[in-house]
Amino acid sequence: MKKIKMMRLASLAFLLITVLMVSCSDTESALSAPVPNIAQIVSQSPNFSTLNAAVAKAGLADALANTPNITVFAPDNAAFAASGITSIDGFTSAQLRSILLYHVFGQKVGSAAVPVSDTLNTLNTENIYASRNVNGVFTNGWKVKQADILGSNGVIHVIERVLIPPSKTIVAIAIEDTTLSFLAKAINKLGLLPTFAGAGKYTVFAPTNQAFRDAGITDVDLLPVPLLEQVVKYHVIATNVFASDLVNGATAPTLQGGTVTVNATPAANVKITTSAQPVSPITAANIVATNGVIHKIGRVMIP
Repeated sequence: MKKIKMMRLASLAFLLITVLMVSCSDTESALSAPVPNIAQIVSQSPNFSTLNAAVAKAGLADALANTPNITVFAPDNAAFAASGITSIDGFTSAQLRSILLYHVFGQKVGSAAVPVSDTLNTLNTENIYASRNVNGVFTNGWKVKQADILGSNGVIHVIERVLIPPSKTIVAIAIEDTTLSFLAKAINKLGLLPTFAGAGKYTVFAPTNQAFRDAGITDVDLLPVPLLEQVVKYHVIATNVFASDLVNGATAPTLQGGTVTVNATPAANVKITTSAQPVSPITAANIVATNGVIHKIGRVMIP
């Protein structure tokens, strides 16, 4: 009887040792499994199939695999579709290279370290405008859908749209847009063309021509220069503010010295702090320039 019990105990001990050895082996195998690099993560995920095809056509697979400490704001298939890009066949490799490098920042930045509002210089040398607030993390006003996918050489943040590198300054956009000709004329009259054509990260709440007319201004040349300067600068903030950054109750100083207050949710009314009348809703948001962003508004703000 004792002999049978001893045999059973020995069998149980052998089984336990075997299970522990297998378990340890599996754990060691999992711990020793190499972390994939950024290129491998993109190529292995079916949600990144369009991005992966674009990376291959642009000849950037090696760069995404071997460049250390990078941050990639990666559009998934849904982001390409939402941006109206159903195929990359119409893009040259050079165009894709420029677009894709505009999504890559040369330092590893986790979502918690994304600045509240600042520019990040991308690997195609153009700035993207990053922000972080109670609404989430954003680049050029588009939300990060999934953050902090870690690779061996950096981190991926999945975004909801494809980012297109801007090619025009704030001034160039205002001059070419026929609905902003009053504002463009005012900027020229004040000698501010070099300011809004140069480097920066300005936000311009741009009154349309109709907004000027509704305020009784049929020709900016009729306004005294000091008053015109006050009005124009009151519509400019010296940092990047996208619609996604317009958090209810937030305030921002203007170049004029006054303050504007957001009185509603993103892309809604911007209100002057001392005014009983809010500005009409933004009619066109997030027009990205090389030196900032423009939001068209339907009423002139008077300081």
